[in-house]
Amino acid sequence: MRFRFFTIPAMSPGAAEQELNRFVAGHRVSNVDRELVVDGAASFWAVCVTWIDGEPSASADATRRSRIDYKEVLAPQEFALYDRLRKLRKERAEADAVPAFAVFNNEQLAAMVQQRVTTAAAFAKLPGIGDARTERYGQAFLTVLREGVPRLDSAQESPGGAPTTGS
Repeated sequence: MRFRFFTIPAMSPGAAEQELNRFVAGHRVSNVDRELVVDGAASFWAVCVTWIDGEPSASADATRRSRIDYKEVLAPQEFALYDRLRKLRKERAEADAVPAFAVFNNEQLAAMVQQRVTTAAAFAKLPGIGDARTERYGQAFLTVLREGVPRLDSAQESPGGAPTTGS
């Protein structure tokens, strides 16, 4: 753990404030302590930022990460199911007055499709999905998944009904 100290003039924070914001955006901050030092026109904020050395902030990681186009990643049948899950996520998010990612993120929806999840046990094992979200949203999402997964599996069969061998 490391520390960095900033003084930010209360009357004209401009450049010092920008420096603090740049620092915070590029580091994994664990704590910020601030104190206003009152001295008339010379008043300033004393700021101590505690950060973890060697680990970039989540926002720094996010800016490096590119967005995934799941229409390119998933097969057409998988994307159709993924799209149905996105619509359900939107409905549930609106009903609960939360952002869509608070229900499930895109990566979690894609994992549901790719892993052909149809049971509560498999659903709960998905990365980042705990008991609370399984209990709150699991049944509705599993219903859509169960309807869509047999179609995914049958789409991979040959016209005669036998599974394709990939040769």
